Order: sequence, then structure tokens, then C-alpha cells
Amino acid sequence: MKHLKLILVIALLLCLAPMPYGYYMLVRFFAMTVFGLMAYRYYQEKKENLMIAFGALAVLFQPIIKIPLGRVIWNVVDIAVAVVLVIFLLKERESKN
Repeated sequence: MKHLKLILVIALLLCLAPMPYGYYMLVRFFAMTVFGLMAYRYYQEKKENLMIAFGALAVLFQPIIKIPLGRVIWNVVDIAVAVVLVIFLLKERESKN
């Protein structure tokens, strides 16, 4: 799961560059999958707040019914989500040590 989060952070930050539309759709599908897996993991761990947060992110990034936020807002969302994922990665690393 750690590697998936890291790949997602890189993919989200690459969304800031001008890319083909297919790339954004691929990132949305990948993000939905990763956030869905994270929500399920937190559901199993009985961490309801994190489950709801990552479930909401899965819904936000799902590629079927697109939420039209505009390019600028999506860039802000991509950066914010990448920062949150990096924080989670650092906390996981810290808890293992």
C-alpha cells in the first residue's frame, strides 16, 4: 500500500503539467482505487473518520460522474491530496520505527 500511495503522489503532482486528457482519466481511476482501498482498510481498523475521508476522496476522484471543479481548483485539490498522502506516508514510516 505504501508504494501505491507514493505512485499516487507522483501521479497527482504530474497532473500540474499539461498532459493528454487520457492521463487525467487514468489518474482519476487509479486515485479512486487507492482511496477505496484505504477507506476499506480504515473500516477494518475501525477508524471511521479516516474511512469517511478517504471514501469521500474516492467519490471525488471517480471517473464516471465527473465533478466539474475547473482546472485551477483541481490543481489545488491535487496538491492538497498529495501533501496529505505524504504526511500519511511519513507517519506510517515513523510508527514502524
